[in-house]
Amino acid sequence: MGEGTTIGFVGFGEAAYHLSRGLREAGLREFVAYDIHTHTPERGAKIQRRAQETETRLVESNAELARAADWILSTVTSDQATVAAGQNAPHLSARHLYADLNSVSPAVKQAIARTIAAAGARFVEIAMMAPVPPYGQKVPILAGGPAAAEFAARMKPHGMRIDVIPGDVGTAAATKMFRSIMVKGMEALITECVLGAGRYGAEQAVFASLTESYPGIDWKAMADYMIGRVVEHGERRAREMEEVAETLESIGIEPIMAEATARRMDWSAKLGLKQHFKGEPPRNYREFLEGVAVLAGC
Repeated sequence: MGEGTTIGFVGFGEAAYHLSRGLREAGLREFVAYDIHTHTPERGAKIQRRAQETETRLVESNAELARAADWILSTVTSDQATVAAGQNAPHLSARHLYADLNSVSPAVKQAIARTIAAAGARFVEIAMMAPVPPYGQKVPILAGGPAAAEFAARMKPHGMRIDVIPGDVGTAAATKMFRSIMVKGMEALITECVLGAGRYGAEQAVFASLTESYPGIDWKAMADYMIGRVVEHGERRAREMEEVAETLESIGIEPIMAEATARRMDWSAKLGLKQHFKGEPPRNYREFLEGVAVLAGC
C-alpha cells in the first residue's frame, strides 16, 4: 500500500478487529475506526480494548473518519450497510476508496456503489468467503467493481487473498450469498440436531451414525464450532439470511430453507445465549446445551 495511506473502518466489530490485527502484523500501521457502539455499555469496552490492542485510533464521527482515512472499509451488520454508505458519502471525495465488506444482496451492493460513485469516490465490493477468524487478513475474498483491481494490487502484498471477479457489481455478493444457504443452513441444522438429541442423551450416537454416512468429518468438532458461531453471531447471521431470502424471492424462488435458517439464528439471539456466554462462543456443544437449559428453564 502506498506510503502514508490510512485505513478506516466503519464499525469495529469482529471482522474489523481481526483484519486490522492481521494487517498490522503484515506491516501496515495506520488504522482508524468509527463505531456507533464505542461508548455503549454493552459493546463499548470490548471495542475500546480491541482498538488499543491493534493500535487503532477511534474517532467520533463519519466526517472525522473521512478526514483521517484514505481507504474506508465498511464492516457493519448487513442491515446497516446502506445506512453506513449514506452517512459516509457526504464526506467522501476522489481521494477515497470505499470498500463494502458486508454480507448483503447484489441489489444492495449495487445501490451502495451508486451512492459512493455519486460522491466521487472509488468503490469495491468485497465478499469474504469464510469467517474472518482464524484467517485474519488472509480470509479468502472475492472483489468486484471499479476499484477491485486497485484494491487487490495494493492489499495482496500484505497477505490478503483476493480474487477479482469480472462483471458488474453484485457478482461477488451473489457468489457469497448463495453459498451462505449451505454454510449457515448447516449451522442451523446442526444446532437443531444437537438441541433435540441432547434431550435424550443421544448426541454421541447421532455423531457416530453421521460419521458412518459421511466418513472423514469430525461431527462433534463441527458441532462445537458451528454451534459456537450461531451463539456468537446469530443476530447478524439472521439478518444476512433475511437478505438471502429477499433476493431469492426477487428472482422467483421460494426461500424455504433461507427463512428457516434465519428463524433458528434469531432464536439464539432472542434466547440471550450471546449475553449468557459474555459475547464469546461456548467452549463446546455441551456447554451450549447447559446454557440453553438455564435460559429456557428446562
